[in-house]
Amino acid sequence: MAIGRYIRLSRILKNGKMLCIPMDHGITNGPIFGLEDIYEFIYKCEKSSVTSIIINKGIIKSLPRPPNMGVIAHLSASTSLGISPNKKIQMGGVEDAIRLGADGISVHINIGAKEEPDMLQKLGMISDKCNEWNVPLVAMMYPRGENIKDPYDVDIVSHVARIGAEAGADIVKTVYTGDKNSFKKVVRTCPVPVVIAGGPKTNTDENILEMCDGAMQAGAIGVTFGRNIFQHKNPPQILNALARIIFNGEKPKEVLRNIVSSKK
Repeated sequence: MAIGRYIRLSRILKNGKMLCIPMDHGITNGPIFGLEDIYEFIYKCEKSSVTSIIINKGIIKSLPRPPNMGVIAHLSASTSLGISPNKKIQMGGVEDAIRLGADGISVHINIGAKEEPDMLQKLGMISDKCNEWNVPLVAMMYPRGENIKDPYDVDIVSHVARIGAEAGADIVKTVYTGDKNSFKKVVRTCPVPVVIAGGPKTNTDENILEMCDGAMQAGAIGVTFGRNIFQHKNPPQILNALARIIFNGEKPKEVLRNIVSSKK
């Protein structure tokens, strides 16, 4: 048994489930709304049910103090200013992330982009290193690029998720196909646990919670929502609502009723 891997997984999950906030946006998009002071937001999350956060190595290195949640080091990067935003390159190593105290590793792979072969090669190499050090690997597997006509097509999303699993990821993060019935195929055909990405900022709490509930009913172990949490008008409130769905199995309508009641 790979004890180190299970110890680290226990730090980024809670009872096998995940409520994770990716905050790696600074390299891609700069200091976007909600993450202008990333440390302030990280420490606000300590009072919630967040199981883990995904941040870049420079943020881990300069943390004023260790947060009381799992820390996943993101090793992929590209910028919105560059000519190839879909080409994610490796910006760090597994050993360095371990030295910084990370509990897990995250990489971003765009399947269908012209740079796909380079990204797949990096995924395989990082997977090997994670196996060597017994560090959990979260593979962010996105259908994104010139060869993808419909990024929410269930067959495409299933293929993309399966790639992450077969390359050695412990957890696969991918897009939600839009309904629980289609997403069941994604989960069923992926040999490792699946979590969903939040995608662009949504307009209503109902949309966020319905997406989370649909994924959980389909067999996902949780969510990794970024903008829909740190750009929310009340992040603690939406985090509490998501936690009730993920960990308690409550339904969106019930959770929404409590949100409305709390506003009165």
